[in-house]
Amino acid sequence: MTLKLPDLPYAYDALQPFMSAETLEFHHDKHHLAYVDNGNKALAGTKYENMSLEEICASAFADKNAPIINNVGQHWNHLHFWQWMKKGGGGKKLPGKLQTLVDEAGGFDKVRNDFIEAGKGQFGSGWAWLAIKNGKLEVQKTPNGENPLMHGSTPILGCDVWEHSYYIDYRNARPKYLEAWFDNLVNWEHVESLMG
Repeated sequence: MTLKLPDLPYAYDALQPFMSAETLEFHHDKHHLAYVDNGNKALAGTKYENMSLEEICASAFADKNAPIINNVGQHWNHLHFWQWMKKGGGGKKLPGKLQTLVDEAGGFDKVRNDFIEAGKGQFGSGWAWLAIKNGKLEVQKTPNGENPLMHGSTPILGCDVWEHSYYIDYRNARPKYLEAWFDNLVNWEHVESLMG
């Protein structure tokens, strides 16, 4: 498998004022590209070469292969991160199947709050997640390039809390970024599409 940098599904300025064109240019064109380049180097000539991205994530984590975990993991995370956002996103109107899972997990406000708290509470770089485990919605957080695939769950929403995803726009105010992201950018249709 060769990793490839995808095009953004919108213009660089499409997510303003919640995420600036400058942030997207740095985050997509430089950071994601670095994960792709380093991931391809790390994959070359290994047993992971012919696996799917999801299989690589789980297998590399079991093998404690840090270069693959961090670069291929981050590639998977970012392939979806761009899709998890859209102009005019957010809001409480969820697709039906997703609404049912959210209701079973305590309702929208609880899930939103738990997700934001997970992102605030992730020390250093990492991600906040909504994931499905054993048919139930869970809020999770992971360090660095890890994702719920590596922990036996199905990730359906992830927010990048590495500083490069918010520092240009929010400086050190990670909570403000998480709130703005969840309330104004989330593409709930993409979230539902990952539910299987």
